[in-house]
Amino acid sequence: MTVTIHPEPTVVYGRPAYEGANIRTWIGFKHFTYLVEQAVLQWLIDQGTGSRNLFLEHGLGMEIVDSSIQLPAVLELDDDVRAQVTAGKGNLLTVQLSVVRDGGEVVVLRGKVRVALVRERTADAHRPAPEPLAALEVADLAEAGTVARPADLHLAAGQTAQAALTADPAAFLWSWRAPYFYCHFSDRVQHSGFVRALEEVVDRFLADRGISVGRMLRERSWIPVVSRARVRLIAAAHMEETIHTVFTVTDVLRGIMFDGRMDCYVQRGDELVHVATAQILHGYAIAAGEGAGGMAQLDDGVVRALTGGAS
Repeated sequence: MTVTIHPEPTVVYGRPAYEGANIRTWIGFKHFTYLVEQAVLQWLIDQGTGSRNLFLEHGLGMEIVDSSIQLPAVLELDDDVRAQVTAGKGNLLTVQLSVVRDGGEVVVLRGKVRVALVRERTADAHRPAPEPLAALEVADLAEAGTVARPADLHLAAGQTAQAALTADPAAFLWSWRAPYFYCHFSDRVQHSGFVRALEEVVDRFLADRGISVGRMLRERSWIPVVSRARVRLIAAAHMEETIHTVFTVTDVLRGIMFDGRMDCYVQRGDELVHVATAQILHGYAIAAGEGAGGMAQLDDGVVRALTGGAS
């Protein structure tokens, strides 16, 4: 895929939304990605055509199809954020978020984002994408993938989605109806909808294992911290479909962080169609008492809870 685009980086300034300050004044990872999305939308405008005109004039929806972020420092309420987007090869964009603290620049996010212009089935008409964005156009989300598409799951006669997706005893399943406010263009679940799902499935998983965020805050002053996350769209999930979401802890690293994986499926006939996947690296910072300011050591009970044993 070859794209000729404006070579200068896009720079956008903004602040995280108040909604993101859930624990003290620190901003959750979801709102880092919202700032990335805003910067990508401005990058698109800087190429000569914004997302509104792409849909109305060309029948195309701009979508982030793959985002991979690292969060080396905290983002706080009222921070002034400088977002820079630089085009790479193909549909790859490099994004950096930074803030000024004590007179110096602090990088709070480093990320790689892949974008696509998806032909929307709800558009009135279709016209090819304008230059220099023509190479970003795809017929559907499945065509936008940068790696081999994971296989769908076939349900045996009488087998339910729940049974198929929870064969691994360590897996946690949450099924949800895709609401219109997670969708783009009257139809398709957007990237940020799956970012929201990632945040929520982790919260539900932890509560199910007896180590909810609220409990760990009350009893240990442990604050959840995300160091990196990746969300990848594989195929379209449509408004009001049921999205079966599986979360599994895949590794515990150095006794202080856990790596988790989310996979999302939609049942169509006797197939579970894989629509999105994500990874997240999660740990806890100590907010008060002994060890305050450091990372919490995950004791045996917490590790057992995370990996499928009793808490």
